[in-house]
Amino acid sequence: MNMNILFVGDVVGKPGMDMVATWLPSLEKKYRADLVIVNAENSSDGKGCTEKEGKVLFNLGANVLTGGNHTWDKHQSQEYLKVEKRALRPLNYPKGTYGNGFTIIDTKKGKAAVVNLQGRTFMSSIDCPFRTAEWVLKKISQETKIIFIDFHAEATAEKLALANFVDGMASVFVGTHTHIQTADERIFPKGLGYITDSGMTGPYDSVIGMKTEAAVNRFLYQTPQKYQTAIENNHLCGVFAKVDVDTGKTTEIERILIPQFETTTSV
Repeated sequence: MNMNILFVGDVVGKPGMDMVATWLPSLEKKYRADLVIVNAENSSDGKGCTEKEGKVLFNLGANVLTGGNHTWDKHQSQEYLKVEKRALRPLNYPKGTYGNGFTIIDTKKGKAAVVNLQGRTFMSSIDCPFRTAEWVLKKISQETKIIFIDFHAEATAEKLALANFVDGMASVFVGTHTHIQTADERIFPKGLGYITDSGMTGPYDSVIGMKTEAAVNRFLYQTPQKYQTAIENNHLCGVFAKVDVDTGKTTEIERILIPQFETTTSV
């Protein structure tokens, strides 16, 4: 028996939320999803996830929301973490940081765990994601073999290193944060389903979800710019994985991109 896991990549602002509302119900049916996970750290106008966005995503069928470095950008999203245990933040923030870094969900196919971790390369110097993963995977494995990891990180090398480190201890490893979907989905030797980055759900006429002019000017003039969520050319990115419930190993992994990008132009 397999457990079908559906993951929606970094949802950015209202355009991303609208894409989830439009496509998630049909994707759940298509993939017969037993577990639905959404990275929502940018869902509130690009900064955090408040109760407002959380309620919408849970009502659409999400079982767990994951986060990242922007989880903390709005005080409303910080307050939401205190009361909604299904909304995660990276586990490897310092001891005493509020919120949950992992959760175990009961599905019709049995229990499944979702773990949220964050990288340190080119990011904040928080606790070690490797040692944190080692600790939590040992703990969780006593309850379930099905373990999904959202690793929110900048560096591809760090993502690949951690994936190799947890191969055989986790079921699925999905990278998030860069907002650019990679074409390297595969299954590691010990059964870990992997992709370096699941991609962004939101506006692609942008710089990773933000209006282009401000992003360009930030690099051009090396001065702070006011970021605003873009609105055009919206896509949904994500990952589907099929996991054997007896072994906890991935048997199938697939990238999702809706709609596909145009690759030709009319002459």
